[in-house]
Amino acid sequence: MSIAVYLKDIGRGAAGSRALSAQAAHDLMTEVLTGRAPAPAVGAFVMAMRMKGETLDELVGFLSAVHAQCVPVASPWPVVLMPSYNGSRKLPNLTPLLALWLAREGLRVLIHGPVVEPGRVTTAAILHDLGMAPVLNVQDIERAWSRREPAFVPTEMLCPSLQSLLDLRRVVGLRGPGHTVAKMINPVQGAPVLRLVNHTHPEFGALMSAWAQREAVDAMLLRGTEGEAVADPRRQPRIDTWLGGALHAELSAPAHEGVLTELPLLPRATDAASTAVYVQEVLSGMRPAPAPLARQAGLIVAAVNALQARRGARELSA
Repeated sequence: MSIAVYLKDIGRGAAGSRALSAQAAHDLMTEVLTGRAPAPAVGAFVMAMRMKGETLDELVGFLSAVHAQCVPVASPWPVVLMPSYNGSRKLPNLTPLLALWLAREGLRVLIHGPVVEPGRVTTAAILHDLGMAPVLNVQDIERAWSRREPAFVPTEMLCPSLQSLLDLRRVVGLRGPGHTVAKMINPVQGAPVLRLVNHTHPEFGALMSAWAQREAVDAMLLRGTEGEAVADPRRQPRIDTWLGGALHAELSAPAHEGVLTELPLLPRATDAASTAVYVQEVLSGMRPAPAPLARQAGLIVAAVNALQARRGARELSA
């Protein structure tokens, strides 16, 4: 089916457009990802959704279509899933620090995102300077986990058609629904997964909370640091942890209020090499870890333990 039918609904601007059902959104995204929709129509789709904004049903439909295109990643043990699509500009990108911290705690960590992002310091670049290259196949993921290292899988390998949709940003100059859904995907099969999902605007945070509740998602939601799902090292952000569709206060954290009394010791430069050195110094104990990041790491470990306990209880009752 031509996506022109759907564009008539979503392409009438913020006031005149009509929302798609989850099934219609799934069908539309499937047409886009499989290459059946012509390039001009895909560009119109991105622009129309940017103007209209996504509803929960639309995101659910888009996400199911993307999952059908993803390479499955099998794991018998719980996985922490970390999207990394922004990198950093002004602050050091501490996603690698959080990932390595969690891996050192014995957790399986899977990071996904682009290898290169113009004008940004990517997680892939920092991990490269730490001696960890992006994985080339699913077997490499298991090898990284066996070494107690996080595995970075490029979106181009995990879901090539999604990466093609993301690349449209360089043409239209705007992020589209692909960037939103990329932070929500879960390719892992066979084990519980804790998804770290960041948001910038309160409206999107509320939408992600509604998604976690309605779809019984296991996710940690927080206001991201320059678009990364890691706590701002300068100030504790609000963290909401949802397990099985329920908000767990004991695994969440309130936002820091008031004036900052002390700033963390961060690297002066934010390039990949400088950040890699800083990460090594924190992990080795030469520098103190930023308190917000340490608290986030502790909450993640506790949440994964809760997921594993829930899984064990279900197996005993089966």
